[in-house]
Amino acid sequence: MTKRARGRGAAALAGGLGLTLLLTGCGADEVDGGGGGGAAAADTEIDCAPYEEFGDLEGETVSVYTSIVDPEDQPHIDSYVPFEECTGVDVEYEGSREFEAQLVVRTQSGNAPDIAFIPQPGLLANLVRSGDVVAAPAQTEANVDEYWDESWKEYGSVDGEFYAAPLGANAKSFVWYSPSAFEEAGYGVPQTWDEMIALSEEIAATGAKPWCAGIGSGDATGWPATDWLEDVVLRTAGPEVYDQWVNHEIPFNDPRIVEALNTVGEILKNPEFVNAGLGEVQSIASTEFGDAGLPILDGSCWMHRQASFYQANWPEGTEVGPDGDVFAFPLPPIGGDGTAPVLGGGEFTAAFNDDPATQAFQTYLSSPEWANIKAQVSGPGWVSANTGLDVDNLESPVDQLSAELFQDPESVFRFDGSDLMPAEIGAGRLWTELTNWIANDKSSEAVLTDVEQAWPAS
Repeated sequence: MTKRARGRGAAALAGGLGLTLLLTGCGADEVDGGGGGGAAAADTEIDCAPYEEFGDLEGETVSVYTSIVDPEDQPHIDSYVPFEECTGVDVEYEGSREFEAQLVVRTQSGNAPDIAFIPQPGLLANLVRSGDVVAAPAQTEANVDEYWDESWKEYGSVDGEFYAAPLGANAKSFVWYSPSAFEEAGYGVPQTWDEMIALSEEIAATGAKPWCAGIGSGDATGWPATDWLEDVVLRTAGPEVYDQWVNHEIPFNDPRIVEALNTVGEILKNPEFVNAGLGEVQSIASTEFGDAGLPILDGSCWMHRQASFYQANWPEGTEVGPDGDVFAFPLPPIGGDGTAPVLGGGEFTAAFNDDPATQAFQTYLSSPEWANIKAQVSGPGWVSANTGLDVDNLESPVDQLSAELFQDPESVFRFDGSDLMPAEIGAGRLWTELTNWIANDKSSEAVLTDVEQAWPAS
């Protein structure tokens, strides 16, 4: 069987990015791009054998529906070329900015895609319980068992049955800083929460404010504060209590959660610590999250807690890395000498039918081969928690650091809690209450009690 690279994705992968695809195991010819495009050449080998058991798929089509739109969609499209070459399946990609709403509409009207990339486990559970999503094939489940931390499998499972493999991931537990500014001032990267607070006090003693922050995000204002709270709940109460809290097995205003929010307040509501280069404490509520870390570049701010994806918010020309203009360190643990937990998010590949071509593609997306190909065709800002991912295939130092945290067997991972809560809480009342916590100095107890009272009865 001879297959030639086809379409714009194949051109970008085999030519524009200078990659050579060695398609082994199915008799495919070598597709040699000839080294254009300026990127470093690399050999990417994919074994076609795992997909042969799905039968003859020549001429089949798999539709993929996602929230990932132009220009971020092209690396995804490019990464499917080896699978298409192995199997003869044509993958049809569709991205939409109204993905969450339209996916539900399409499933209810009988027009579901074959595969969808779902970023919220709660949405996945709703679609499963409405009978729209089918269980993942055994080959996909075997990949997840081998290459992911078990917590990721749990987030792709509903009522004990596995449905959706993880895809991409992001790490949220980072603090951005300027390596050169730290070095010039003689500051070291803190390894514990106490060291981070001591560093903050040392900076404040000079008359500077150590932290800059912003939770503004239009209709979604408040969401960055949920990440702060979730990160600290993980560190002060532990992952088991975190799970109970997210699942509402304990009251939202449990004393341990109040303690965690008060701990966040020791930074975000401390006028000696915030809001460097931007204003007073209350300015955090009106500062757009994308702008909140920028004072690091002019030296008016020292630290900014935000996810790995914040690298996209630095101005063009900003060098990100341990010797660059900015870099990030893991948000330290609180108490003890253990490894800091990692808060994050990601997408899951849900299938809406059990056609052989759909199952084969779902299995491909769960493989380390796909993760490494995707890493090579993507620029900064993409990472996977697949432990078969070679960190060196990632371009960005922050993405590499994220992958190392995901792959650390001692690291505890938990999914973004607000994405697991009912939408009226995690994408509603919690946002507004934490905004009031900052803007109007509402107490931690009152904020969490009001969220508890708003939790839906069923």
